[in-house]
Amino acid sequence: MKTNSAVRILSVLAHEGRLSVLQALVRSGDEGASVGTLAAAVGQNVKTVSAQLQLMADAELVRPRREGKQIFYCAQYHVLGALFGFIMHDCCAGHEDLRRTVRQACAC
Repeated sequence: MKTNSAVRILSVLAHEGRLSVLQALVRSGDEGASVGTLAAAVGQNVKTVSAQLQLMADAELVRPRREGKQIFYCAQYHVLGALFGFIMHDCCAGHEDLRRTVRQACAC
């Protein structure tokens, strides 16, 4: 990932509402979730969540999928992984104790 891509993605995520929506999408797994389901999960109205999802789709963090009249969104895990890899590149300047702390914090 290039620096300008990381900055673009991080700027989209620098919003409490969008971050909450992305976290809800990640929890929904590969199936994703509808805009209505996401709005209920994060306590926001559908119009706001839809606008937030469009910004995240423009940054390639999520992907829309139409099923009938509903639109479902899925988190783009490969983009999130690339972002985390970019941030953690050359992690901890070779200090194994810091690396261990980072690995423990990232354990699912």
